[in-house]
Amino acid sequence: MKDHEALAIHGGRPVLTTPAPPWPEVEESDRRALLEVLDSRIWGGYHPSVAELERRMAAMHGATFGIAVANGTVSLEIALLALGIGPGDEVIVPPISFVASATAIARVGAVPVFADVDAQTINLNPAPATEAITDRTRAIVLVHFAGLPADLDAFVALCRERRLALIEDCAHAPGAVWQGRPVGSFGAFGSFSFQASKNLTAGEGGMLVTSDPGLAEVARSISNQGRRTGGAWYEHVRVGTNARLTGFQAALLLSQLDRLPAQMRRRTESAERLRRGLRAVDGLQVTPKTLDPRVDAHAYHIFSMMLHPGRFGASRAQVVAAVAAEGVPATTSYPHPLYRNPLFERYPHRTGDCSHAEAYCREGIWLAHQALLAEPAWIDGVIAAFLKVRAHAGSLAPVRPSA
Repeated sequence: MKDHEALAIHGGRPVLTTPAPPWPEVEESDRRALLEVLDSRIWGGYHPSVAELERRMAAMHGATFGIAVANGTVSLEIALLALGIGPGDEVIVPPISFVASATAIARVGAVPVFADVDAQTINLNPAPATEAITDRTRAIVLVHFAGLPADLDAFVALCRERRLALIEDCAHAPGAVWQGRPVGSFGAFGSFSFQASKNLTAGEGGMLVTSDPGLAEVARSISNQGRRTGGAWYEHVRVGTNARLTGFQAALLLSQLDRLPAQMRRRTESAERLRRGLRAVDGLQVTPKTLDPRVDAHAYHIFSMMLHPGRFGASRAQVVAAVAAEGVPATTSYPHPLYRNPLFERYPHRTGDCSHAEAYCREGIWLAHQALLAEPAWIDGVIAAFLKVRAHAGSLAPVRPSA
């Protein structure tokens, strides 16, 4: 085999010789925004940029109120507290998510109840979620995994019928749209994260959006040491904490918000290019295979795939290592569903049959959103790398010792 035909992991020439675009993108507008806050000497949570960010995030996601907070973990905790959820209550949550989706429930004293995901969308499946409801169930934390809106028609109807609160975990999904309506506007709260890996980032940060004025006031009060809007500085009407976002973070996020629509278009174009090209790779499946027509915008925080080792001819670990050597920054998915974390050996929870979640953790492969910001030729290189590895999958199999 010639060097240019051999897999890069075996000494051949890699398909891609330039890296994926760096993240986050940094422009002069970001520097100006930070310097304006610096020069204002109002560095904390009361800089005007915080209120402007709250207004714009709420409007962008079809809500009336925004409450900026320190991160996307405390945003979920505050949403649960504002809804009065606590000890003795159960909250349904998918097992495919970052751990905060479940530990927020635990930290308010409630019990996480894990229900399985859909095999295609990897979002919470309405059928097992319905089966998990008991007379103690108070809410559903619905994660829009990878930036793909979950089945909001089904979950809005379910929560209305069973009198449950719906909290949308939109950490992966700023700008995603379901049937003409932005995510975050369907439930009691939409929760967003601005952590370093997210599509909108200030290193850390979070946001709640809601159209309920009472819930907005309680959430804002909890995040601001129990103060009330219009109250005195030393007047505290409930037990709260300091979860305020800083002016620096808000200014940086406002600058990034201006770029988000163009970035979403680039990610969508790249994702569709990958979806078409990877159909030729036997044993590799994009999740979902096709988008639900009710999805008007997918945020593509992750380009999600599943590997079927028997059809591909190599294990997931082998394939990920081989395409990485070809220059593709692919990674494996979450190593296990949330309930397999050691903390749940000690903390009360319930888990149903989550076979689809288990399969995804065994077979999932990710490309992070920044890779989707690359030029079309680079995206074509990703497709070529997977095709090359598939063509030579037999060379990745372990060599059996001779008899």
